[in-house]
Amino acid sequence: MTADSVIRAWDQADPAAIHPLRNVSEEAYWESGRAQADMLATVIPGGAKVLDFGCGDGRVAIPLAALGYEVTAVDSSQRMLDRLSERAPELTTVQADADGIAKHLGRRRVDAVYCLAVLIHHGYTDCLHIIERLRAATKLGGILVLDWPVSETPSEADSWIGVTTWYLGQQVEVCARLGLEPVDSELPWGVYRAVRVAS
Repeated sequence: MTADSVIRAWDQADPAAIHPLRNVSEEAYWESGRAQADMLATVIPGGAKVLDFGCGDGRVAIPLAALGYEVTAVDSSQRMLDRLSERAPELTTVQADADGIAKHLGRRRVDAVYCLAVLIHHGYTDCLHIIERLRAATKLGGILVLDWPVSETPSEADSWIGVTTWYLGQQVEVCARLGLEPVDSELPWGVYRAVRVAS
């Protein structure tokens, strides 16, 4: 799967097909976002400038902003961003892929980045490329929350809703190369601190 094919499929999908809780109820869907925002708040310092990469329609970005974070919601899909803006017009949105983040930020860096339900749907090469760009967007000492799962039998996604998993050793090597220091947390996603790369 290429990043472009994932983005196209996501953009064309029925919202109910994107998240299973939409089949339960809209309230259940939005409540799950509030719960995830609360979890993120346990590792992201209060008032931080945060980038939500792959924000979709704002399920997590909107409640995180309500907690007092300065959230920039980034997605490749203008359709998703339009849905977000209908619900929260005051939230900053940016239509961009991983390479477009730098264009938006310029020399600025954010305090924290989270990327949920994005990396798992991309193949190894695209996943790594996205992580590199997210790390580059984060200040030294900043926090990255990434759904970047490992497995004893890793596999690469073969559809737009497939799941890519990594060997732990691969992940450790990438973290050392990019300057990502794992942080202990009780979150269901990986939490990392942006650090200088050892010479």
